[in-house]
Amino acid sequence: MPKNADFAGLKIAALESRRAQDMERLITRHGGDAFVSPSMREVPIEPNRPAIDFAYRVITGEISVVLLMTGVGFRFLMKSIERHVDTQRFLDALSDITTICRGPKPVAALRELGIKATHKVGEPNTWREILQYIDANQVPINNQVIGLQEYGISNASLIAGLEVRGASVEPVKVYGWEFPEDVQPLRDNLQAIVNQERDVLLVTSAHQIVNLLRLADDMGIESELRKGLSNTVIASIGPTTSQMLRESDLHVDMEPSHPKMGHLVVESSQNANRLVDSRKLARLSTDLIKESTALAKATIEMNANHPANDSLFIKACRGEATERTPIWLMRQAGRYMAEYREVRAKQSFLELCYNPKLCSEVMCTAVDRLGVDAAIIFSDLLPLLEPLGFNLEFVAGDGPVIHNPVRSPEDLDRVKRLDDPGKLGFVYETVAQTRKDMPDHIPVIGFSGSPFTLASYCIEGGGSRVYMNTKKLMFQSAGLPDGGPWGALMNVLSEAITVYLNQQIAAGAQCVQLFDSWAGCLSPEEYTEFVLPWMNQIIAGITPGVPVINFATGNPELLPLLRGDIRTVVGIDWRIALKDGWDRVGAGKSVQGNMDPAILLTDPDQIRRRAHAIMDTVTGRKGHIFNLGHGVLKETPVENAIALVEAVQQYDGGASSTTR
Repeated sequence: MPKNADFAGLKIAALESRRAQDMERLITRHGGDAFVSPSMREVPIEPNRPAIDFAYRVITGEISVVLLMTGVGFRFLMKSIERHVDTQRFLDALSDITTICRGPKPVAALRELGIKATHKVGEPNTWREILQYIDANQVPINNQVIGLQEYGISNASLIAGLEVRGASVEPVKVYGWEFPEDVQPLRDNLQAIVNQERDVLLVTSAHQIVNLLRLADDMGIESELRKGLSNTVIASIGPTTSQMLRESDLHVDMEPSHPKMGHLVVESSQNANRLVDSRKLARLSTDLIKESTALAKATIEMNANHPANDSLFIKACRGEATERTPIWLMRQAGRYMAEYREVRAKQSFLELCYNPKLCSEVMCTAVDRLGVDAAIIFSDLLPLLEPLGFNLEFVAGDGPVIHNPVRSPEDLDRVKRLDDPGKLGFVYETVAQTRKDMPDHIPVIGFSGSPFTLASYCIEGGGSRVYMNTKKLMFQSAGLPDGGPWGALMNVLSEAITVYLNQQIAAGAQCVQLFDSWAGCLSPEEYTEFVLPWMNQIIAGITPGVPVINFATGNPELLPLLRGDIRTVVGIDWRIALKDGWDRVGAGKSVQGNMDPAILLTDPDQIRRRAHAIMDTVTGRKGHIFNLGHGVLKETPVENAIALVEAVQQYDGGASSTTR
């Protein structure tokens, strides 16, 4: 037995049918308390007229490519047609056309009847690998009719992918998945999961999930089962099964290194106790996020008729037509304003951040002076880190400094969860005070740093040009369970950010922005692996219906990865033309941006020309919020910032401007 391959007495549920006894022996051998309940049986469709018609179309040459998804499915197909079709003619015709097999089992099934498969798609055998294989090997399917032997439910993604490549797809079902003849063990396992009496669920087929949820629906306990599963570690045998779990809104805690039952059991036993502990923490996190979401929803319902909800800014966030393009500026209350410098001279930056009335005052002054269409609360990205255990100081001349950075896995032991959101109450009071003091028609924007930028501060201890320590920890964590130390830090930050933003919404923010000021140091591949999963998690956890601006600066190649969900607005910096950036994001999304802040150091005529040139490129598009590509520079004359706001608000792009 491999070292540490021990479930240590955990209660392990499994849904395996064909090899139920083997599964039970494996679980028991590796220290688990096994509860194996067969969940399905394969049932041929009889009589199967579509299968018979399919066979005739192969014989007559109407179908020129056959895609076989399973070996047992091909055998059922032969059984369905044997009394109705000359099977030798069918096999001869099959030998003369292109056959594509999903993995080794349909290859073996063809070989049993003397046919050599034309193409074999390798592991992990998902629909993506099928399409990638067709592309990589230039399998000619354009203008061809593909006969697709399906199993269970139709795979819409595969069919769509084949059709995009020019094929006409004719699916044929050859068997269905019914409940086992004795369904009581499965009922018992479902009820035990509902009662939280199972620690781990092992899933070895996508269709086990279909039958699991079907039976739960029949029993009237689907919602209870989903709740129970949210507290249960789910181990999936491979990508196809994981895809079905996710499409069914269920989580996946692990996949084995190879999609085999033995690997699933052994590797689950090695990781089960850690995953069970992580699932308990995830439950606490989920409860905390749900509580913050409930508070935010109550505020949204109470303020459903607030005038700011119909402001130009919020309409643009929603992608609606506006009579003109709204504008606000990042860092619009800052050192470039004399009024701000006067307030700032009397206290430190952190003291100002901790004073909600002064924070509201400096923002209200900025909005009034500039005439912008939205107000972002005055705060900073980093105070969120203090309740997580980081010692933060703003040092004159050096900026923010973290005196106890995370440099090793051991340092993570002192990082805390945001289990008491009230520790950041001064920020929520700033939101409430700003909303109270701001004119009703001006929406208030809350904000947080994104997890990568905050993680970089936590690791580097301050600003950086090369992010050496951050990337070192990031890359050292690649491939480790749960993302290793990097994943552990990102989980803490993501939970905190989600709760923090929901609490700001509960205090009155009508939009929130995520700032990823340092993400530009990452390649798209690095962002996808080390940041995107947590960004998706955060956006999904923010109260539904509230616009979320996702802003990452420094690398236009990241733009397609910032799309988020349907209510996400993508911030675009000046390193790419606005139209080109918007095209990368997608024409149906709202965007924010994107003038270079340095242009505000020139003169009003130049500012007006530059602003209008940007707007000219997107005239006629809905959902544009004008902003700088980053914050206002401290050297900016305030008159130039005002000139920009006036230039945007007075822009006349012709007749089409009224549709923007």
